[in-house]
Amino acid sequence: MPDASAYERFRALHEAKSAFVMPNAWDGASAVLLKQAGFQALGTSSAAIAWALGRQDGRHAVSRAEAIENGVLLGRLTGLPVNGDLEDGFGADPEDCAATVEAAIKAGLGGLGIEDTTADPAKPIHDFDLAVARVRRAAQAARGRILLTGRTDNYLFGRNDLDDTIRRLVAFAEAGADVLYAPALPDMDAIQAVVRAVSPKPVNVLIGPRSGMVPVAELEAAGVRRISLGGALYRRAMGGLVEAAKALAAGDMEGALRGAVAGADIANGLPGVG
Repeated sequence: MPDASAYERFRALHEAKSAFVMPNAWDGASAVLLKQAGFQALGTSSAAIAWALGRQDGRHAVSRAEAIENGVLLGRLTGLPVNGDLEDGFGADPEDCAATVEAAIKAGLGGLGIEDTTADPAKPIHDFDLAVARVRRAAQAARGRILLTGRTDNYLFGRNDLDDTIRRLVAFAEAGADVLYAPALPDMDAIQAVVRAVSPKPVNVLIGPRSGMVPVAELEAAGVRRISLGGALYRRAMGGLVEAAKALAAGDMEGALRGAVAGADIANGLPGVG
């Protein structure tokens, strides 16, 4: 059954005066460990889901049902509101976006994002008018039931045009998106320009500016309300695996297992304990 409280709790985080970090989990263990660390909401990561399944991200290789079920798992295990990274809404047509919104609401997610991507490497970003129409239709379906993030991936695909990025985000805000998001903005000036352009609606930033990471407090001072990690934590975990594998291949068993999380730390966050 849909969890109206997940939407309400998630919305309240965006309405607070302080910024919050929304780490992206990918499975049950990562979700419960992030909850134990004290985070108040989680995001899914389309990249992490795809990579964990041995598939390509952003190519519709993960289905709508699989992506939403991943978010359901994270929410069920943690009780936290979950924002679904649902890519382009699983289709080019605005009605595809509406169907994705309805499915996310039915599943009880607190929020979801709709990107202006196409899943076509030859033409990765939708034309402006269609991109806005897709967000508008998603917003009509989402209104008052789930928090909608309108997202442009210009900078992820080498379209380093801040004016067009802001034009899209402003149009998404006017079309009804609750949160605005442009991953990989180049610097703090660009982040501040986005915040000013869509104010008073909240802005999500992926980690920080591409020019170099900054403290959360600096992003908050710039007006950012939500900071997500995308697939970065998954890649960080895989970095740990690579280091362990190198030590293991060199015969260093102790070095390979140094820093491993105790099984009990994971198990204690799962149902049926206590």
